[in-house]
Amino acid sequence: MRKLQWGILSTGRIATQFANGLAQSQTGELAAVASRTLDAAKAFAEAHASLPRPFGSYDELLAHPAIEAVYVATPHPMHREWAVAAANAGKHVLCEKPIGMNAHEAAAMIEAARSNGVFLMEAFMYRCHPQTERVLGLIRSGALGTIELVQASFGFQAAYDQKGRLFNPELGGGGILDIGCYPVSFARLIAGTAAEPRPNAPAQNPDRLSATAQLGQTGVDELATATLEFESGLVAQLSCSIRQFHDNRARVFGSEGWIDIPWPWAPAKFGGTSTIHLHRPVRGEPDTVEDLTLETAESLYQIEADHVANHVSQQQSPAMPWDDTLGNMQTLDRWREAIGLRFPADDSAPATR
Repeated sequence: MRKLQWGILSTGRIATQFANGLAQSQTGELAAVASRTLDAAKAFAEAHASLPRPFGSYDELLAHPAIEAVYVATPHPMHREWAVAAANAGKHVLCEKPIGMNAHEAAAMIEAARSNGVFLMEAFMYRCHPQTERVLGLIRSGALGTIELVQASFGFQAAYDQKGRLFNPELGGGGILDIGCYPVSFARLIAGTAAEPRPNAPAQNPDRLSATAQLGQTGVDELATATLEFESGLVAQLSCSIRQFHDNRARVFGSEGWIDIPWPWAPAKFGGTSTIHLHRPVRGEPDTVEDLTLETAESLYQIEADHVANHVSQQQSPAMPWDDTLGNMQTLDRWREAIGLRFPADDSAPATR
């Protein structure tokens, strides 16, 4: 079978993780890598068995006719520029999350993909994993009854670096854009499936959003919480932090039971077992807990790469379609607005609501 020819823009940690997953892919292979310097691209290429062709600029990679798909692994503020450039060059695009700095940028990237007839997906790899479908299947089956509450967190403790990506407002620092996007996307997905229990039900945007945050010395959100209220009455309580470790779990509570997902954001990252705990409370008795395990031979990024290859002809991913990406960015904009957090990229963006 002929494999999709991939190029990677940037050579950081996430680019390495994707390249390692792609090396196991049945549908694609890494053919090129680009960095801001040729030496960095050469070092990255030499570290991978496929020996991808190195380029000393992103433009050179995009101009190469053999490259069919591009993984944009640059810092957040560069996503729009290079995803649009890739689409204009006729390349399919997998763009690291968040897809842009705000909903305005997301809309521009979607329009570029639409007008050029290429695939575009925001790289929420957990959306492609079978564990997520298992969770949605439980909700669609009615096993939890009426879904009433979602709790989800993502937090870690980063070493303070005023100029580093996580703390620099010029680079879209803070927790909301970098990792808060995960709990938001999960809550919106659950709300949509609960409202319309069928496969590929559209994610929902909240009717109301309230938030609190602790802004650090550089002005970015180092700790942030949000409460999302949906039309159905479902409430989501979300948190993210780059200063504190969180339990990094998701829980979905219904009228008949609840599920605990110990690691929703990167399940079985290198393949293996992932587990969901299904609780069925009985009044006056201890909970009955059923451990639902799932075995996957493929690594998380391999699954994502194969997912892209299997859907390029559709332009959109059923796991993360364009309306979902745009809705997620709109919700993240609202979260930042609620805590008074703006980035330089927002100054050129028109209002999204």
